[in-house]
Amino acid sequence: MQMTFYKYQATGNDFIMVDNRQDFFPKNDTKTIRRLCHRRFGIGADGLILLEADNSTDFRMVYFNADGKEGSMCGNGGRCITAFAKFLGIVDSECSFTAVDGIHRARISNGQVALQMQDVSQI
Repeated sequence: MQMTFYKYQATGNDFIMVDNRQDFFPKNDTKTIRRLCHRRFGIGADGLILLEADNSTDFRMVYFNADGKEGSMCGNGGRCITAFAKFLGIVDSECSFTAVDGIHRARISNGQVALQMQDVSQI
């Protein structure tokens, strides 16, 4: 499989970023995701993030851990996908996006991404 990808990092976490608005990426193929994230035999990353189209927000974030399994919300990944969406021209300085845990809002100012996470009601 040939595809265009980008590498982004935030606070020491690095991610493979893929524009999946055309829905081509095999999301159920954990073996491929694991291979892409492998540090010696793949691209190498803490995780893989897909940017997808969404009807209610600017975009959807789908996050996979390096083991190939879909993960929970990742704050550093959320900051990276916001910067990626700006790079792609999808958003300007503010956006909202859907992740596995709901809607998040983000703002880009002077090259810095601020991300609003969900409130924690229980531990």
